[in-house]
Amino acid sequence: VLDTQIPPPVVMLAVGALMWATERLLPQFAFDSMLQWPLAALFAVTGLLFEMLPGLRFSRAGTTVNPLRPQASAHLVIAGLNRYSRNPMYVGQQIILLAWAMVLGNAASMLLLPAFALYITRFQILPEERALAARFGDDYTAYCARVRRWL
Repeated sequence: VLDTQIPPPVVMLAVGALMWATERLLPQFAFDSMLQWPLAALFAVTGLLFEMLPGLRFSRAGTTVNPLRPQASAHLVIAGLNRYSRNPMYVGQQIILLAWAMVLGNAASMLLLPAFALYITRFQILPEERALAARFGDDYTAYCARVRRWL
């Protein structure tokens, strides 16, 4: 059983809302740059790719993409973006939040980016890792030794 039953996209949206509130409460940390919008677009597209491509690979492998039920995983997916990160979908959510921070144009809102990573690691990834280790044993342990948790 996971330590939380809050779906990671909901956590991402909550952090995004906190980033927006921070931008409103601390306007003195606003910034404006010619690169702000192009970077936001680049980050948004990259984040969406990190979200969608592994999901497609999981579907093709016939395994669950439900982050609240890692014990239901039928196959260990180690190809595609999962060769570089054990959690590319969470990396994608982090990059989407970075895109949102660029849209907001507020340095203080960026301080919440690590909060997302810390929360997801503690309450989602670590419990998922325990479930996957129990399900796939040595294969998962070897995968963890080769591939980083984030990037």
